[in-house]
Amino acid sequence: MTDPTDRNRLAAEGSPYLQAHADNPVHWQPWDETALSTAEDEDKPIFLSIGYAACHWCHVMAEESFEDEATAAVLNENFVPIKVDREERPDVDRIYQTLAQLLGQQGGWPLSVWLTPDGRPFYVGTYFPPDSRGGRPRFADLLEDLKETWENDRDGIEQRADQWADAISGELEGTPTPADPSDVRSDELLRAGADAAVRTADREQGGFGSGGPKFPQPGRLQLLLRADARFGSERSADGDGADPGEYRAVLTESLDAMVDGGLYDHVGGGFHRYATDRSWTVPHFEKMLYDNAEIPRALIEGYRVTGDERYARVAGETFDFLERELGHPEGGFYSTLDARSEGEEGKFYVWTPEEVRAAVADETDVSLVLDRYGITEDGNFEDGQTVLTIAASVDELAAQSGLEVDDVRDRLERAREQLFDARSERTRPPRDEKILAGWNGLAISALAEGSLALEADHLDRAVDALEFVRETLWDEDSGLLKRRYIDGDVRVEGYLEDYAFLARGALDCYQASGDPDQLAFALDLAEEIATRFFDEDAGTLYFTEEAGSDAGTDLLARPQELTDRSTPSSAGVAVDVLVTLDEFVPHDRFGAVAGAVLETHHSAIAADALQHASLVLGSDRDQHGSTELTIAADEIPAEWRERVGEVYLPARVLARRPATEAGLAEWLDQFGLEDAPPIFAGRAADGGPTIYACREFTCSQPQQDVEDALAWFDSGP
Repeated sequence: MTDPTDRNRLAAEGSPYLQAHADNPVHWQPWDETALSTAEDEDKPIFLSIGYAACHWCHVMAEESFEDEATAAVLNENFVPIKVDREERPDVDRIYQTLAQLLGQQGGWPLSVWLTPDGRPFYVGTYFPPDSRGGRPRFADLLEDLKETWENDRDGIEQRADQWADAISGELEGTPTPADPSDVRSDELLRAGADAAVRTADREQGGFGSGGPKFPQPGRLQLLLRADARFGSERSADGDGADPGEYRAVLTESLDAMVDGGLYDHVGGGFHRYATDRSWTVPHFEKMLYDNAEIPRALIEGYRVTGDERYARVAGETFDFLERELGHPEGGFYSTLDARSEGEEGKFYVWTPEEVRAAVADETDVSLVLDRYGITEDGNFEDGQTVLTIAASVDELAAQSGLEVDDVRDRLERAREQLFDARSERTRPPRDEKILAGWNGLAISALAEGSLALEADHLDRAVDALEFVRETLWDEDSGLLKRRYIDGDVRVEGYLEDYAFLARGALDCYQASGDPDQLAFALDLAEEIATRFFDEDAGTLYFTEEAGSDAGTDLLARPQELTDRSTPSSAGVAVDVLVTLDEFVPHDRFGAVAGAVLETHHSAIAADALQHASLVLGSDRDQHGSTELTIAADEIPAEWRERVGEVYLPARVLARRPATEAGLAEWLDQFGLEDAPPIFAGRAADGGPTIYACREFTCSQPQQDVEDALAWFDSGP
């Protein structure tokens, strides 16, 4: 019988990241039963390498080590090498990233882990160079040391592996004693999270932290928005904490830094992954779908609060980028753009003065562009190249040049288009064409909100993506959502984040359109969340289904995802969605699940509210209820829709129901409900489109004017 580890098996995998390693001399295996059972049969340790397609240091380690024949020979002879795409298998990644963090390591990608044949880790690190440097051992030496340790100190390895496996299980699976519900229902969590955001904010350069790197942190921005709306100028009862006026100040300082700095692509739109420095000048150039969904959501809310047109413009340009560069022609969105092209990070995005002069026709326009974006001979990046940032305002350029402000603005836009055309001739960064259910859910939500606040046409794109994911990844009969689609190849059972993020996307589409089919889909996904991922005994939502179920995974631990990371906490989004949809069903199952999770994890959230931003937002909605606007009408009047989209309403729900009770009965049949849920009950139209406003579990009289309904929020209850 042929040994499957005698060859590289990645060519049959759909993941672009795995396929990129299919030609390596390393006999890479996918994470599957074949590879794992072979390791046990041959009693060989596993070398697990986790990364993703746009990961810069993953590319570097591959070029230095995994493409090297001598290194590959050592790996193939002494280990079972397994390669994992962390975007496809976040459960595997979470298990072993947790170990790195428990050991005080920074974690990240590539993640390099050595495992016993049954998956228990005994050594972990990230990138290892071909020659020892920076305190990192030479990769070949490390392999030799671990081989000898495996052969000569097996008992020591087994003991360490047992200890680390127990630590992982305790960290990821354990749940504390639930808090008293009265402790959970307070404003303290929101205020604590927002105050912590102010304390950790960089008030000079924007964002959070005193140095680099700087990450976007959209969850923290949403905390600041919610706290600004809830507390206004009110101080905490004990007088401690931030001046509430600082909530909005930190919000705008952070948004300004992101839209003005190198994190944003000023030529083509869209945001890079993070800034490598304190000043937001040089980014890590990969572009992720989730960043280009969550950052625009924060910008839209910032626009609603401040009226700053820049935020609206940048959000709209980011949506244009999504459609142009990450859009699947049939509706969904691809996952990432690489940081590198032609083997060099950032090469596609940076400029020299000479390149600008070659691309821009008018000499005055050239001068304006160089000054506007800080493009100099010395540059701010490698080899005299410049990452574009906003170095001078339009008003400053007008004063310096003697031109009118509108003329400067027109010239800059004309020059930007010329730069874009010239850049289009460059070699593009590779694109990872996985379509992930959860990440698409984030983009769908952002576009749906954009259709209310910016351009109505964004809704069409949101619905197209929702329908694509629904058609390709959702099985209505079984209620099973798959995670990944590539060219017709569907794999990997969905995780909590897939169900929760997509449920929020479907709900947000319904809010923007009033289409009951989208609401029905959100309700179906919520039912699956409560059934597949909630453990009543533990009082928590797990990231994976239970081991042994049809979609469960048999790993060292069943992880929870409680804190916000590069994406929002899946448990936090699920709680928020369940609390919201609790008003749309005549039972209390959704609210009970959400409440149990908040009670179980109250002590952890209270201890570090900032890291649990999404759960804090869910808790806030659970305490105060949604800010509801229910419209009884055959269609949402366009002017009402536009007006609601202009204002920031904390934890808003915009719900349409049919104008008549007969029409509502048809909806209830579609939803499989006998009784009208609270948000619809008794709210028929009164002589024309009628709007009901509710806040803090108290509702206005029926209104025929959207302005009267919005004014009620200022005067009522």
